[in-house]
Amino acid sequence: MATREPHPSAAPFVPAARPTLQQLRQAAAGCTGCHLYECATQTVFGEGDARARVMFVGEQPGNDEDLSGRPFVGPAGKLLDRALEEAGIDRRQAYVTNAVKHFKWEPRGKRRIHAKPNAAEIAACRPWLDAEISLIQPTALVCLGATAAQALLGPRFRVTQERGRFVPSSLAQYVLATVHPSALLRAPDEETRHRETQRFVDDLRVVAEVL
Repeated sequence: MATREPHPSAAPFVPAARPTLQQLRQAAAGCTGCHLYECATQTVFGEGDARARVMFVGEQPGNDEDLSGRPFVGPAGKLLDRALEEAGIDRRQAYVTNAVKHFKWEPRGKRRIHAKPNAAEIAACRPWLDAEISLIQPTALVCLGATAAQALLGPRFRVTQERGRFVPSSLAQYVLATVHPSALLRAPDEETRHRETQRFVDDLRVVAEVL
């Protein structure tokens, strides 16, 4: 009988002893735990204060993040920065990361277009996210978008039904899900974008109140 291949996982690459954030980042740079590393420029690990009280988890790095090696530096990241400032949260005192650390994309002409990671890819990368949460131990954890929310809170979780309010979880004292800022950039018109951005800021203010 043929031996079944083990499921892809980042687990063998995560340091066994309690690592520092820098050690985690260095280990993740060499991760080949799933096939996504093959087409990505580099691993995009989390970034921020190792003692951050709030942690934001998105889906995956985009094109700008893949090229720079830093999370949330593209258009969605800039929108997040503005929303955090309006909500009263200092990004310099936060930690931002993604459920998946490599950019998954498909070609469209000369552009690289975001492709949603599947359940196996998200599961393969989960050990990195678990290690980040364990090390940071945030007071508040914010899931940005459905992929992050379902990765951390279960496949049945619906951001549309639960957004903007704290939900019970062992991950942190306060856990909340809201939309991903990239969704706001896809709004059909300026009026909708403005309205939905204000809703997003209101969600972040709920978090700011407990920090």
